[in-house]
Amino acid sequence: MKESERRSGPSRSEVQAHRGASAIAPENTIAAFRAAAEQGAEWVELDVALLGDGTAVVIHDVSVDRCSSSTGNLGDFTAADLETIDAGAWFDPRFRGEPLPTLAAAVSALGELGLNANVEIKQHPHHKSLDQLVKTVDEHLRARAPQTEIMISSFDAAALKRMHELNQGYELAMLWSKVPDDWREVLQSIPATTVHLGYKSLSIGFLEEAVRHGIKVRAWTSNDPRQLASFWHAGLTGVITDDPSAYLS
Repeated sequence: MKESERRSGPSRSEVQAHRGASAIAPENTIAAFRAAAEQGAEWVELDVALLGDGTAVVIHDVSVDRCSSSTGNLGDFTAADLETIDAGAWFDPRFRGEPLPTLAAAVSALGELGLNANVEIKQHPHHKSLDQLVKTVDEHLRARAPQTEIMISSFDAAALKRMHELNQGYELAMLWSKVPDDWREVLQSIPATTVHLGYKSLSIGFLEEAVRHGIKVRAWTSNDPRQLASFWHAGLTGVITDDPSAYLS
């Protein structure tokens, strides 16, 4: 990389709000996406899974225990149960009554807020099949506003492969906590040209090799710009953060 191309941080379009601006609003809610937009973020990262009746919802865990007023596994709920789940009060009483959003509601909100989304596919044991999951997600994403850009990420290479078969228009990002020895072969098999890597596993050597092979690398989940300061010059592409304001100010 030439000296003139060296960077000291990410461009605005390469700052993704992790589960929305989850440092200041309940994660994976419309409130968190709205907070991200208010901070100036252009992208949010969100997680998608299915309820027992196949309804796509925006949530990270296999249960609602951690991030709602209710308890129980996703597979035990249907769309009719969503009105009973408060996904905001656990975070702060100010968010009492914030719903657990369906993917359909989230996609609509993205268009209204002018946001793009990195959609992480969450495969859970209660899902009927991987095919059910990716087809449901793709169907909802096709209904997005024309200006809304979408990328798909997953820890599951098979999910990314299946999504690529359904729709070749998405940027695909392989999620890793640390880089496996066969990382190039895995990316080629998907095919994917992006890695989302736990920031503690970043190294100058890996980034320089990724650049040589035309691979983009975004780091998750870093909330302190000092953690990434030494990696931008080596080719780090972007960051996924709970606090986008830390990188946008």
